[in-house]
Amino acid sequence: MTPHLNLRAAARQAMLDRGFRADFEPAVEAEVAALRRTPDPTPSPGVPDLRSLLWSSIDEVESRDLDQIEVAETLPGGDARVRVAIADVDRLVPAGSAIDAHAGWNTTSVYTGVAIFPMLPEELSTDLTSLGEGVDRYAMVIELVVAKDGSTTGHEVYPALVRNHAKLDYDSVGAWLEEHGPAPPKVAASPELAAQLRGQDAAAQGLRERRHERGALPLETIEARPEMDGEAVKGLVVKPKNRARQLIEDFMVAANVVMAAFLEDHGSPWIGRVVRVPQRWGRIVELARQLADDLPLEPSATALSEFLERQRARDPLRYPDLSLAVVKLLGSGDCVLQKPGQPTEGHFGLAVDDYTHSTAPSRRYADLVTQRLLKAVLAKTGPPYDDRALSAIALRCTEREDEANRVERQVRKQAAAMLLADRVGARFDALVTGASPKGTWVRVLRPPVEGRVIRGEEGLDVGDKVKVRLVGTDPGRGFIDFARD
Repeated sequence: MTPHLNLRAAARQAMLDRGFRADFEPAVEAEVAALRRTPDPTPSPGVPDLRSLLWSSIDEVESRDLDQIEVAETLPGGDARVRVAIADVDRLVPAGSAIDAHAGWNTTSVYTGVAIFPMLPEELSTDLTSLGEGVDRYAMVIELVVAKDGSTTGHEVYPALVRNHAKLDYDSVGAWLEEHGPAPPKVAASPELAAQLRGQDAAAQGLRERRHERGALPLETIEARPEMDGEAVKGLVVKPKNRARQLIEDFMVAANVVMAAFLEDHGSPWIGRVVRVPQRWGRIVELARQLADDLPLEPSATALSEFLERQRARDPLRYPDLSLAVVKLLGSGDCVLQKPGQPTEGHFGLAVDDYTHSTAPSRRYADLVTQRLLKAVLAKTGPPYDDRALSAIALRCTEREDEANRVERQVRKQAAAMLLADRVGARFDALVTGASPKGTWVRVLRPPVEGRVIRGEEGLDVGDKVKVRLVGTDPGRGFIDFARD
């Protein structure tokens, strides 16, 4: 056992082991130094000045890399015009630059809970390109009209000058929207902002209900992050989903669908995000039968969505366990080249045909590439990448995302192993989250940790509920070993 593991050093080593560049190269630092002299944005001919709109952001309390801000306007008849402004990262990170090369290598920011490894230098992602409160920034605005039934019309995408008037956080806004807590101070001080957020929430709920009618899956999983006291792990913190998180999620899904449609309508290729029909649908059907419910033998997103809603109503406490099992059986998504007029495999989990990544260009490389494709459409200059280059970028983004998830899981496991080091012999209720020739894994609900079953795993499959006993931990390798009780 490693009693005093330095988790931050371990996170950096995990990055290196998975082929990431954990530090920025001298050429990147030189470009950043030059960008420090970039003047603040000012109104530009032909670019709408939308700074007077009551834009706000909702993110984690500690977040400074703000990629998007939102505003909504109630229209005659009760529809809502929703605008999502996305930071114009390409303006300061042109293709071919050293910063772009670093971003294209890593393709994603990695959030380990003990250290953040940003895709872009922090002076960009948390300052010069961030839509921080009270600063003027250029952005790409995705605009859509949301009807009272959640359907959308009137899609437009265009550049604009914007200003974030209120940096808000998920927890306080969520508690206020759900009437579990007071209004955040900035909201309490501004009736206009309060009304604005209520309007956003109403539009988001309409979007969500419409998606679920089409079969979008109401998944709700538990993701624990280590809570540190110096180098010691105090505990594992789970961020619960609330109305504020759902609001942003609903707006981002809608914005990404609009962006894919906009690029296709204008004859541009794009990097699509696909989640294919699950190959292990039969196991999902079996899980439903174990819960005295039924699913059709052929995959159906609508039927699965309705089943999940029923189970959430019946057993909300254990619903995240079921969600996790379904997520594991659905499999991960892929980034792929999409071309106008060609059939797409769609996103099974979101129940949409065309979907792209566009709303986080300082955190995901695919989104930055999408921004360049959009600008080329608006400028009528033709795609800045050929099909071979876009295919290679899509493949790289998929591969790096998988590796980033492995890094994050590795650090979470190391933190969990440190937390459980003195609990060997303890017994837990658990859920099987993985079963293959490589091994069988389970997740414990309290504390929310995952480990391998090294004895008694025969016959277990994803979704099974079991009792396990902790038989050993190895924080250095992130091992947590259980035996079936």
